[in-house]
Amino acid sequence: MPRICFVCHGNICRSPMAEVIFRDLLRARGLESDFTVDSAAVSAEELGNPIYPEAADTLRAHGLTPGSHRAYQLSRADYDRFDHFLCMDLSNLSRLRLLFGGDPAHRCALLLSFTERPREVEDPWYTGRFERVYGEISEGCEAFLTALTGE
Repeated sequence: MPRICFVCHGNICRSPMAEVIFRDLLRARGLESDFTVDSAAVSAEELGNPIYPEAADTLRAHGLTPGSHRAYQLSRADYDRFDHFLCMDLSNLSRLRLLFGGDPAHRCALLLSFTERPREVEDPWYTGRFERVYGEISEGCEAFLTALTGE
């Protein structure tokens, strides 16, 4: 059972959006029970906070339910809890590798590195472009799931 963790700075916008979007993709394919999916932060700034209201509104606009998310910060011990850490930007990726003392099992990657146009997912907390970010995350989640399942 693949164990997936989506990662962003504060775990209130991008990574919880990715968690919800990926779970929906799994549900649509009847694969939900075959995966463990979570999300987390590289910083402690938002610990315990719910998903950011605009992120939740964007998910709802697409028929998805944000759930009862609370921001969580990764620790070094989490490296063995997951098979894949999918980061939203290079700063997240760099901070994860520092936290984990490297990435010996090659578990850390940018979410959008699985797409035809690898890039970072911008932070909508700063830009306000939640709909654009929803599209980027959806693209990345689809590409990652395809890479995992070969479908």
